[in-house]
Amino acid sequence: MAASILGAVVTASGAAAEVSYTMLDFSQLDGWEKDNHASALKVFLETCPDLKDQDWHNLCALAQSQAPILAQPEGILAARRFFELFFRPVLIADGAPALFTGYFEPELEGSRYRTARYRYPVYKMPPEAGLNSPWLSRRDILTGDAMQGRGLEIAWVDDPVELFFLQIQGSGRIKLNGGGILRVGYGGANGHPYRSIGMEMVRRGIYKAHQVSAQVIKSWVRRNPVDGAELLLHNPSYVFFREIRKIRPSKGPLGAMNRSITTLRSLAVDPKYTPLGAPVWLEKDGETQMRRLMIAQDTGSAIKGAQRGDIFYGTGDSAGQAAGRLRDPGRMVVLLPIQRGFALVPDGF
Repeated sequence: MAASILGAVVTASGAAAEVSYTMLDFSQLDGWEKDNHASALKVFLETCPDLKDQDWHNLCALAQSQAPILAQPEGILAARRFFELFFRPVLIADGAPALFTGYFEPELEGSRYRTARYRYPVYKMPPEAGLNSPWLSRRDILTGDAMQGRGLEIAWVDDPVELFFLQIQGSGRIKLNGGGILRVGYGGANGHPYRSIGMEMVRRGIYKAHQVSAQVIKSWVRRNPVDGAELLLHNPSYVFFREIRKIRPSKGPLGAMNRSITTLRSLAVDPKYTPLGAPVWLEKDGETQMRRLMIAQDTGSAIKGAQRGDIFYGTGDSAGQAAGRLRDPGRMVVLLPIQRGFALVPDGF
């Protein structure tokens, strides 16, 4: 039997929201025995050295001792036993239904220098933007001269629509016309709230809510260049970037823990409920079910709630198409160190 304990958090509106913690047994995790736990443990090892609390630090050291056998035939079973021996599954709920979406790393075509084709700048953050919040709006930045002649361009790309979605994702890769890859990550923002372009299209009667996706928005903006450019300005938020040099092009982008994230193993979560670096068992329903052990290595401005997760789908267009279609129910269960789990649920199970 599972046991649970109730707590409370304060919502954005100021009202107290009940949070429940229910300890489960591994046998209650649907599909647990079928996953490749060695793959999940490798991803856990990417970020566990950065966990400072002593219980996590000790578990990381134990995980590192398992590393040499992960590639061996017995590695999957050894990894599964590691998680079962040293963790306890805890279902954390805040009353809101579970929702899983996907995100990806865009890949754009670009150049280090402005040309007739590559004429849309990828900016780094000007110093004054960090001192004034909110700073200039998207419209002011793109139509004014505040950014001109200051050498703030990291690169130039050929598609303003893809650049807009690069800002939504917060990081990406730029394939340079002279060869090579330039990777950019989140470098700051202008302090204005994000306004959904999809919701604005619904409000204007262009599409129904169920019809809107990233691909639909891109297609409409390109078919309607004048109205499309104006539509993008509806979102006053503007994201600046920084060049990322310390990771190889073959590795994933940096997540919130400043480490590379891994396709279909890294999850963006709300750190108010799920500790960054923690293993999370994902049971995503919908058209394509997913049952696998993920690692909470990222966050997102739209990822709010105990049962809210954003799955990293990888790099490029195919990853973007898969991620853009995702909006599924299910549940996620956090794996916590034994002592931490029993501190939340003293009665255990």
